[in-house]
Order: sequence, then C-alpha cells, then structure tokens
Amino acid sequence: MRDKFQNELEELNEEIIEMGKMIVYDIQNAVKALVTQDINLAKEAIQYDSSIDRQERNIEHLCLKLLLEQQPVAGDLRIISSALKMITDMERIGDHAADISEITIMMADKPYRCKLEKIEKMAKETMIMLVQSIESYVNKDIEKAKAVINHDDIVDGLFDEVKKALIVAIKDDDEDGEQMADLLMVAKYLERIGDHATNISEWVIYSITGKR
Repeated sequence: MRDKFQNELEELNEEIIEMGKMIVYDIQNAVKALVTQDINLAKEAIQYDSSIDRQERNIEHLCLKLLLEQQPVAGDLRIISSALKMITDMERIGDHAADISEITIMMADKPYRCKLEKIEKMAKETMIMLVQSIESYVNKDIEKAKAVINHDDIVDGLFDEVKKALIVAIKDDDEDGEQMADLLMVAKYLERIGDHATNISEWVIYSITGKR
C-alpha cells in the first residue's frame, strides 16, 4: 500500500514538473512576442493558457485521489496540500503570461519608444525563480526554497528601475504615454510572477517543516 502511495507521489512530482515546463514555455513566448511585436505568437501564448489550466485540473484530480484513497499521515498530507496551493500560484503565473500577450496585441500598432532590456531581464529572473521553486519541492530542498524567496529582491529591484524609467518617459513624451503605461503593466505582471514563485517556495518550506 505504501509503495503505491510513493509511486503516486512520484507521479505528482512529475506532473508538477511538467506544469512548470509549460509555464516557462508560455512566459518565454509571451516575452518574445512582446519584444518582437509578434501578434500571432502572442495569440498562441494566450491560447496555450488553456493547456496550463487543464494540467492544473489533472494535478488537482491526482491530489484528491491521493487524499481519498491513501489516507496520508500528517507529513504526506502537508506535501499534498502544499501541491494544491502551489498549482494555484502556478496557474496564476500562466494567467499573467496571457495578460502580457493581450497587452502586446494592444501595443502592436506602433514601434516601441523605449528599450525593453530590463523587462526581458525581469522575465529571465522570474523564470529562474519558478524553476528553482519547483525543484525545491521535488527535491525537498529548503535552502533552495529560501534562495528563491531571497531572489525576489532582484525582481523587485528591476521592477523599480523599469517603473522609474517609464515614469520619466511618460513625463518627457505625452504622445506615447499610453504605451509607457502598458509597458509598466507588463513589468507589474512580471513582478507578480516573482511573488507567485515566492509563494510556491513558502509552501515548499511548509510541506517540509510544517511552518510558513
């Protein structure tokens, strides 16, 4: 009975890893579409969010199956309940990738008046956080989870830099103020992705220690 439970926990890990890969893929496409102003790729990123939602439901079903059929003890119960909390944050990250793509489509009618290097850097750092937060769950690695939480300071710092630069750009150029505001919203979505990765890592720590 215990062997079956461990096998199903391993399956849960694999499904969470797969969901993480799907989200990273979606963020990469969303940011690439943003930078290149590729409307078709942005639409693909929006549509792909439904695949992430299906994966979330698959994992929910597996978690409920474990809870109902295996009668887990306290430590196992924390692992499963944490997984349910984590995939909620992961699904919201997918939503934000779709949100960025929707803004990309709205901004596609004119070239950008500012460079997007810092926004691209934000996206890269948030993907690092997401991947490492999932790795920390699968490997039960508290130190890596804590490192992800600390890594959020880098994303927050980049967001502050982007925000300040865009506010200055808005003041200097009223004509493209709306575009700058849209780019600021993109940066805000990326900042929220970092927050969700932090939440995932906090749930990892809870799953191991019972404390948040």
